[in-house]
Amino acid sequence: MHIVVSGKQVETGDALRVHVAEGLNAVTKKYFDHALEAYVTFFRNRAFFTCTIDIHAGRGLSLRGEGEGPEAQRAFDEAASHIAKRLRRYRRRMNEHSRNLAETRLPSTAETAREVVLARPVEEPEEPIDREILLDGLTEESLVAEEIPLDGHNGEHHGAIVAETPTEIARLTVSEAVMRLDLSQAPVMMFRNHASGQLNVVYRRPDGHVGWIDPAT
Repeated sequence: MHIVVSGKQVETGDALRVHVAEGLNAVTKKYFDHALEAYVTFFRNRAFFTCTIDIHAGRGLSLRGEGEGPEAQRAFDEAASHIAKRLRRYRRRMNEHSRNLAETRLPSTAETAREVVLARPVEEPEEPIDREILLDGLTEESLVAEEIPLDGHNGEHHGAIVAETPTEIARLTVSEAVMRLDLSQAPVMMFRNHASGQLNVVYRRPDGHVGWIDPAT
């Protein structure tokens, strides 16, 4: 497995790199025969360190863990522990995934797509409504409800593109999609439902549960 260790205001010496390599190998060898690459990034935040681990395990499967601690090694250990805990939850499926990569070599059925990040719109200061010039027959509340989009494009925001990356839309069961969402710690994921063939979405709700959007057939 190819491992990239980097630090922002953190010295990543040989001892830390060896600790990271040993820790990641210990976590991944239980579940994957062909984990491809891992990116480990350390940050310094005043009195403590933070660490993020991103592992690409093949065929669109990604894992993410985050941790913090008084030392860089402790921060890594916590992030790796979070990944291991989630992997234990899906041990059987992870082993099946690893066997498929090692034995069957089935071609990927994922569709190619693109993911675009748009800049947040600049919020303009609100101007007070002049009650003396309210239109005849309209109240202040109705003006707010019938607000006309400022950009003149039916409410669609055409912000500047901050980033654009290729992505995949995999054909999965709902349980597989929920597993991948949990492992990657992503807020939302689109997939093609293995049973219906429809595009579906799973997403992380504010209450901690996972939402599932399935269009009507």
